Amino acid sequence: MRAGFPDFRLGNVLATSFTGTLSERHGDAVERIPTPHRLVDWLAVNGLAVDSCTTAQLDLARELRESIHAAATAAAIQDALPASAVQVINDCSAQGRAAAILTPEGERRWRLSSASCVEDALSVIAADAISIIAGERDGKLALCASPTCQAAFFDTSQSRTRKWCDMNTCGNRQKKARFHANQRKNPRSAE
Repeated sequence: MRAGFPDFRLGNVLATSFTGTLSERHGDAVERIPTPHRLVDWLAVNGLAVDSCTTAQLDLARELRESIHAAATAAAIQDALPASAVQVINDCSAQGRAAAILTPEGERRWRLSSASCVEDALSVIAADAISIIAGERDGKLALCASPTCQAAFFDTSQSRTRKWCDMNTCGNRQKKARFHANQRKNPRSAE
């Protein structure tokens, strides 16, 4: 990994992890793929290694990211999906040449075309987004309860009542804020 960039926020769902490459959308936004090389890093960490990335491909990736975020947010609040977002997701899904392969360990991996281009990797991400937004997978789309984040995430918890996109960041931050607010209200309880 290249030093000097914010850490990636990795989750179990490819499409919503991808939308997490821009975090704190309603606060001081943090861009986690600011350069083409950083997108190459993110794709490699997620099993979609590509040889290189151009600025135009980074722009396409960001357009897909924002389209997935818009569609997932609409689905989470049971609103109509934005037509422009649906179009971008569908276009990216259709333009790639990736194939699912089964490993000897029984896991699914993605094989990109021999050119290992970014568009192939984006097609995998778009297909993943389609499966969760269409409700084909066991889970539910939800929005992070953090007022500065509000990221769409895929809740696969048994009760489907998860509140945070990531407990280690948003959830922990909110719990600390509540704790400090309670300490200010009841200064004696700390003694």
